[in-house]
Amino acid sequence: MARRKLLLFLKPFDVYPASQSNSLSRFTNNPQILRYLGDRLKVHKEAINFCQKILQKKSVDWEPIFRNKLSQPIRDVDLVVTVGGDGTLLQASHLIDDSVPILGVNSDPTQAEEVEEYSGEFDATRSTGYLCAANVKNFEQILDSILDGQPVPSKLSRISICINSKLLSTYALNDILIAHPCPATVSRFSFKIKRGEQPCSPLVNCRSSGLRVSTAAGSTAAMLSAGGFAMPILSQDLQYMVREPVSPGAAASGLMHGLITSDQSMDLSWFGKEGLIYIDGSHVFYPVQNGDTIEISSRAPVLPVFLPSTLLSENKLPGC
Repeated sequence: MARRKLLLFLKPFDVYPASQSNSLSRFTNNPQILRYLGDRLKVHKEAINFCQKILQKKSVDWEPIFRNKLSQPIRDVDLVVTVGGDGTLLQASHLIDDSVPILGVNSDPTQAEEVEEYSGEFDATRSTGYLCAANVKNFEQILDSILDGQPVPSKLSRISICINSKLLSTYALNDILIAHPCPATVSRFSFKIKRGEQPCSPLVNCRSSGLRVSTAAGSTAAMLSAGGFAMPILSQDLQYMVREPVSPGAAASGLMHGLITSDQSMDLSWFGKEGLIYIDGSHVFYPVQNGDTIEISSRAPVLPVFLPSTLLSENKLPGC
């Protein structure tokens, strides 16, 4: 049997302020904060070293790479292991189709006692690791089970986006935000929900702060904070919400927030001078301009992800 090929996809060190101590000293001289930031970098480095030592013991071929050093599609591997948090997993997902499964290792989970200890100084909450099934405590156990063929990865829906009928190469795992680049500027657009070529909703004309669309996986992030609802993790539907609609009665119309089911799409026309489609945060974005049409649906390749067992048990679809 051929040896398995793994890619170790790593959060880089330079995202930690403690790795840039000279510039950090300009912002704070609080020794408590400096010590905390130094600890975060140390814990992350130790997690990477730990995962590498585990992989050295296994009958697999593997290669480490920092996430900021890779921009090409990931191919010809049997598994991608991300070490960081949800952001690292999200970045890896933009480079993966539906043929390569992914396992997330949360390198530095939030510790409740630290949040309490530093609550008077700053927020010590770190990456939720919502999609990460592993940490340093259980990485080897989970990796062994995957190499033995158990468990089977879950298939998470992603968002497909077309601008003027041209498919974007990046699929969103969490959510997209369509808005003017300046948050203080009104976004003007209209949209309708369709099934095939048949409209399922009236045309909705909007002046607002933009439009957010989330997957089931992303429904517990910004969408939930904005007043949306958490969806079963394996749902193939999308949830949308118009942000801060200007018209007084718009929010009560029932059209500002809803679902795009798996057999539907949203057709949106952009009427602002400029706009951006942000994909899974602020780092990946595509420009739009007045008159552009945008099609949004869940007709994207699914992402195979090894999810935490607790997440699967808490988010079962009705009837499962």
